[in-house]
Amino acid sequence: MRIVGGRWAGRDLVSPGAGVRPTSEPVRDRWLSLLEQEIEGARVLDLFAGTGALGLEAMSRGAARVDFVENGPASLHALKANVAAFRLRKKARIFKRDVIPFVEALGPATYDVAFADPPYGSRKLDRVIEQWLRVPFSRILTVEHDRDHHIPGRAKHHDVGGQTRVSVYVAPRESKGRASE
Repeated sequence: MRIVGGRWAGRDLVSPGAGVRPTSEPVRDRWLSLLEQEIEGARVLDLFAGTGALGLEAMSRGAARVDFVENGPASLHALKANVAAFRLRKKARIFKRDVIPFVEALGPATYDVAFADPPYGSRKLDRVIEQWLRVPFSRILTVEHDRDHHIPGRAKHHDVGGQTRVSVYVAPRESKGRASE
């Protein structure tokens, strides 16, 4: 597994090994390409971060800061190693927390772009989206899911390979609370 675009393209990432489903390189590349105009200078949130590949890819493509949220021990070990290898300790924070209480504590527009890539079939994806619809904690929320998983709210859907879909939610410009559904 490696970074596919930006200034760190080609650099390898530490992987936690078996039991973790990282976002494939082609899917990650298409996903970040969808957000190309939004990434430069952005405050990014990487939920269910795993190795941190999405957040690191965003940093490689010009994001200003990234916060990672992960609570799996093997993934946390790989995430910390990757953040250290890219020397991002001053531009990145790692939160060892469950994603649901983390997003429930966020206020509106805390981030510019948020990524969510939970385990496929997890109800946590719907809970993250439902919380964002109540309190849009980022200007843009992007989520990876199985094409057959019907997600709440209105989003623009992009089939990015096989059964994989990336859906993009955009908060209303004057959002101070509830996002349009």
